[in-house]
Amino acid sequence: MAVKRIVSNFAVTDIAKTKAFYEDILGLTTVMDHGWIRTFAASGETMTTQVNFATEGGSGTPVPDMSIEVDDLEETLGRMMAAGIEIEYGPVDEPWGVRRFYVRDPFGKLVNILEHK
Repeated sequence: MAVKRIVSNFAVTDIAKTKAFYEDILGLTTVMDHGWIRTFAASGETMTTQVNFATEGGSGTPVPDMSIEVDDLEETLGRMMAAGIEIEYGPVDEPWGVRRFYVRDPFGKLVNILEHK
């Protein structure tokens, strides 16, 4: 037996709000939309399956609900700021080799946006 994929599921009250944050700002692609569930993916990217368990988010921060690695943190930060999204932590260069910041999505989920240095 082998695990083939892990998918995160988040309960939301307004599925339409997902598009502005995850597609328009973060650049993910809608790969499935049944009206009651919308799935986003990174176009053409192959990702490894990972699950984190943590007592803190590092540097004394809260554990984020999810982490999203991007290829251009400064561009992503600019998009968040242009959209009026509050930056809750960072941007900061962490001692374990990432530059990151925290924001909340439209549903209050704490999202760790990071780029490996």
